Amino acid sequence: MPNAFSFVFLAACLLTASTRLWLARRQMAHVAAHRAQVPADFSARIELAAHQKAADYTLARTSLGRVSLALDLAFLLALTLGGGLQRLHELWLAELPGIAYGVALIFSVLALGALLDLPLALYRQFVIEERFGFNRMSVRLFFADQAKAALLAVLIGVPVLGIVLWLMEAMGANWWWSVWLFWCTFNLLVVFVYPSWIAPLFNKFTPLDDDSLRQRVEALLARSGFASSGLFVMDGSRRSSHGNAYFTGYGRNKRIVFFDTLLNRLQPTEVEAVLAHELGHFKHRHVLKRVVLHFAGALALLALLGQLIDERWFYLGLGVTTMNTAIGLQLFLLVCPVFTFMLTPLFSLAARRDEFAADRYAAEQVSASELISALVKLYEDNAATLTPDPLHSLFYDSHPPAGLRIARLQESL
Repeated sequence: MPNAFSFVFLAACLLTASTRLWLARRQMAHVAAHRAQVPADFSARIELAAHQKAADYTLARTSLGRVSLALDLAFLLALTLGGGLQRLHELWLAELPGIAYGVALIFSVLALGALLDLPLALYRQFVIEERFGFNRMSVRLFFADQAKAALLAVLIGVPVLGIVLWLMEAMGANWWWSVWLFWCTFNLLVVFVYPSWIAPLFNKFTPLDDDSLRQRVEALLARSGFASSGLFVMDGSRRSSHGNAYFTGYGRNKRIVFFDTLLNRLQPTEVEAVLAHELGHFKHRHVLKRVVLHFAGALALLALLGQLIDERWFYLGLGVTTMNTAIGLQLFLLVCPVFTFMLTPLFSLAARRDEFAADRYAAEQVSASELISALVKLYEDNAATLTPDPLHSLFYDSHPPAGLRIARLQESL
C-alpha cells in the first residue's frame, strides 16, 4: 500500500528524469545548431569534417543515453513500487539461509541490471563506436571482458558483501561505523592491488621503451617530486582508438600508464605536457581530497541508512512488505542516486576547478602551447564536441569546455 514516502519517491524520480531529459534535449539542440561551423578559436586547428564528426558522435551518444534513462527508470520502478524486489525476496528466502540469502538477493538485482544494460552496451560498442571509427574490439573480446568482469564481481563481491551484511547484523545499532571502516579499507586495498593484479586481466602493460621520451618524463617527475614504480604503455588500441593517460595505485605501487594510441598521436613534448597536467592533480592533492570526500560521503550515507533501515515506512513506501538487512541495503542502493542527483553540479564544479588548477601547474612546468596542441589533438581524436550546451556542461562536465580551457591556457603564454 503506497504511503507518503511513495509519493516523495515518485516526485524525486520525476524531477530527476525530467531534468536529465531536458538537459539532453538542450545538449542535442545546441550541438546540432553549431554543427555547420567550427568555433573561431579552433578554425585554424580543427577541420570542419572533424567538428561535424564530433557533433554527430555527441548526438548519437546523447540519444542512446535517453533510451538508457528510460530503461533504468522502468527497472527502478519495477523493483520498488512494482513489487519486483519483494518477489526476489520470496524466491531466495525459500532457497537459502541467512547471509547467503542476502548475497543472492543483491547479486540477483545486479545481474538483472547487467542483463538490461547488455543490449545498450553492444549497441554503443558495435554501432556507435563502429560508425565513428573508434571500435577495434571483436565480439569475442567484448564477451570475454564481460565474463572476466562478472567472475571478478563474484570472486570479490560475494565475500565483501557477505562481510558487510554480517557487520550490519552483528555490530548493533551503530553498525555503520564498522561497515564504513571496512569499506574504506577495502577500497584502499583495491586501489593498491589494481595496477598489478586486476588491470593486467584486461590489458597488456609493457614498460615504456622510448628512451628519449622516458628521459623527458623522468626529468618532469623529478621536478615535480613524484615517485613512480614504473612507466607503462597499455594496449588500448586493442579495444578502441581513443587515447588517454592516467596514474593508478598509491605509495610504492604508483604507476603512470599511457595508452599506445596516445603515444602514436602526440609528439614527445605534447605527451610531457599531458603528463604535467596529471602531475598537477598530484601536486595539488586533488586525488587525496577526492578520496577524503568520497569516504566522508560514504559515512554520511551509511549513517542515514542506519536510521532508515528500521523504519517500516521506508520499506512500505518502496513497495516492500518485508523488513530485513539485505532488503534495506538494496532499497537504499536503488533509491539513493535519485535523491542525490541534484548534487551533481556541485561535484562537477569542484572537478572543473581542479582541472583549471592542473592546467596552470602544467603551464608552469612545460610550455602552455604544447598542452594546447595536445588538447586540441585529443579533442579531435576523441570526437569531443567543441560546442556543448553551457547548462548541460555546467551540470555534468568534470572538465571545462574546450574553448574556455584553451583560452585560460593562452593567457599564460
